[in-house]
Order: sequence, then structure tokens, then C-alpha cells
Amino acid sequence: MRWIRRLFVLIIVLAVVGLALIWTVVPGWIESGRNTVAEHDPYPVSEEAQALHDSIVVGDWHADSLLWQRDLLKRSERGQVDLPRLQEGGVALQVFTAVTKSPMGQNYDENSAEALDNITLLAFAQLWPIRTWDSLFERAMYQARKLQDFAERSDGAIRIVRSEDDLDAVLEARENGEEVLGALLGIEGSHPLEGNLANIDRLMEAGHRIFGLQHFFDNQLGGSLHGESNEGLSDFGRAVVRDLMDRPVIIDLAHSSPQVVEDVLDMTDFPLIVSHTGLHSHCATKRNLPDELLRRVADTGGVIGLGYWAEAACDDITPAGIAQMAVAAVEVLGDDHVSLGSDFDGSVGTAFDTSELPALTSAMLEAGLSEEQVTKIMGGNMVRVLRARLD
Repeated sequence: MRWIRRLFVLIIVLAVVGLALIWTVVPGWIESGRNTVAEHDPYPVSEEAQALHDSIVVGDWHADSLLWQRDLLKRSERGQVDLPRLQEGGVALQVFTAVTKSPMGQNYDENSAEALDNITLLAFAQLWPIRTWDSLFERAMYQARKLQDFAERSDGAIRIVRSEDDLDAVLEARENGEEVLGALLGIEGSHPLEGNLANIDRLMEAGHRIFGLQHFFDNQLGGSLHGESNEGLSDFGRAVVRDLMDRPVIIDLAHSSPQVVEDVLDMTDFPLIVSHTGLHSHCATKRNLPDELLRRVADTGGVIGLGYWAEAACDDITPAGIAQMAVAAVEVLGDDHVSLGSDFDGSVGTAFDTSELPALTSAMLEAGLSEEQVTKIMGGNMVRVLRARLD
């Protein structure tokens, strides 16, 4: 019987060691392979471009940094976004989006809503609170709490933007020379509502102001661009959109099926966004909605956010490549309707991180865009849409 006890003790020890590895090593190892920045020589930044970059508002509609086990107040050797790099890149406004469900085997063509969920495994591996392990709503709330914690520990360097007054305060502080980041919260897909309209109030109380409708799978609101049904808004989806129409929030159509996009366009009369995408005529992948739908989004007074990864921009994801995508987007949509939507820290490989955004300003000027156009794309258009929707 003694050998049985020894075997039992060995099994317990191995289990404890295994869990310790999962909780300490695995999360960083996973992110290191997902949010990569390609090795590169320093990108050129002209004196003219640096001067312009230092004088304008720089804003990004989409980063998934709250998903990962990093202290965003410290510069990290992994990932693409943290406060020191945001400050180095001159970023004034950053949307941090809560990712709450991601199907295993995720792809751009077709995903089942019933597939095993990567975020459940990540929540366990990163020792998120137990309440988040089986609740998408609690995952969104927890990521909001993480951002609030960063803000509280930042000595005023991060201010969460919930209203137009908050936005004005951040921009005024920056004009006065303060290195302040205005952080906005969003949800990537409205499945955290868990079928309950009342959860909109709770998410807004937590600070969420950008509401994506779908992610990589069909949900209770309707079809995903990457789902199985290709359907439009469900009855619940229409109820959610009607509710959001009367609130100071931004509706985000990234990852929504073309029919959902059309349904929302038919229901609304205010600026909409596609937070992180590319232009289909520039890069013909399923990830990029057809140009005609993007034109209709532009017609609302809204914007599309240009992504920095290969499936959005095709082969050239350097600052020069993203600048060429911006030129193409301006030609199709007009310079009032193009923004930045990096998808930094969204399990995508990029060729630069947020500290290198002056190189993007420089590349846009080099590509022939005017200083006025660059000013709009780098953040001016984002500010206009936020002012149109926030109270």
C-alpha cells in the first residue's frame, strides 16, 4: 500500500507543478507567439513628419491589450501596446476592447458558435476570477476593471473617457503639455449581454462606450462575417440596436455580416464605425467588407479604422504599406472617413508597434497625403465621431 501512497503523492506534486507552469509561464508564452512585431531597422521619420505628429491628435479605435497578463503601465518585451509605448508614439486616444469569446480554430471563412472557446482557457490560465470562467458578461466587466485599475495606478497618465467632457479634458491637458492618454472601453461583439438588454446599463456603468455587435461567430444578435448563417439582425439584435441608438455610445460593425451591416444602416441615422478593417478593393480578403458597404458607413458620417495586419492590408504591413492603404481608402471613401484601427494585441503579427506611429505619419506624407488629410486620419476623424455620439 506504501507504493500507492507514494504514487498518489507524486501525482499531486506533478499536478501542482503543472498548474504552476500554466499560471506563470503559459500565458506569456502564448502571447509571445501571437502579438508579434517583425524585426526591422528603424523606419524613417522626417523632421516635417515628426513636427506634424507632435502637433496632432493621434487615436486608435481598437486594441485588445486588456486580454493579456501584462501590466500596461510598464514597457514590455512582448505585445504591441503599453503605456510607455503609447506615450512614445504620441497617442492621445486609445480604445481598449474586451474580447470575451473566440472559437478554437478561428478563421476568416466560417466558425461555429459551438466550438470550444479559447478565452475560457486563457481566463483559467491567467487566473482570472472564477466568475469569468463561464460568463461572457463577467469577462467584459473584469477587463473594464483592469483598465480602471491601470488608470488608478497611473498617477493621472491614463484617464478613462466616458463622456464628451472627459474627451475635452484629455485634449486640453495634452494641449497644455501633459502626457495624458484618453482610454476608451469597448466590447468586441455583444455576446456579453448574454441575451439580457439590462446588461447594457451595467456595461456602460463599467465604462464601455464602443459596442461591437459580432466577433468571429454568429451570436444572439445576428450573423458574423465569419459565421455559418450569413444572416442579418435577429429580433434581439434589433432590440439591442434600438436601445443603443438612444445612448451615448458608438456602434461598431467590425466582424458583422454584410446583412447585419445593411440592417443597422437601415435602422440608424448617426455615425457608425468599422473599427479595424481594410479596404476590399485594396486587399480582397473576406475580412474586409465590400467597398459599397464601407461607402454607406461613410455616408453616415462614420469612419473605418485601418488595420495593420496582413489580412487587412495584404502583403505590405510596414508603415509605407499602411500609408498606401490609407491613400486607397481616401480615394474610395474621402478623407473624412478614414481612421486608425490597429488591432494591436489582437493575436495579429505587425511590422511596427504603437511607439512607432510617427513613422506612419511620415509614410503618409511621403505617399502624397496632405498634412490636413494626415491630421484627419491619425485622429481628427475619430474625435469628430466621438463628439457626435458621446454626451
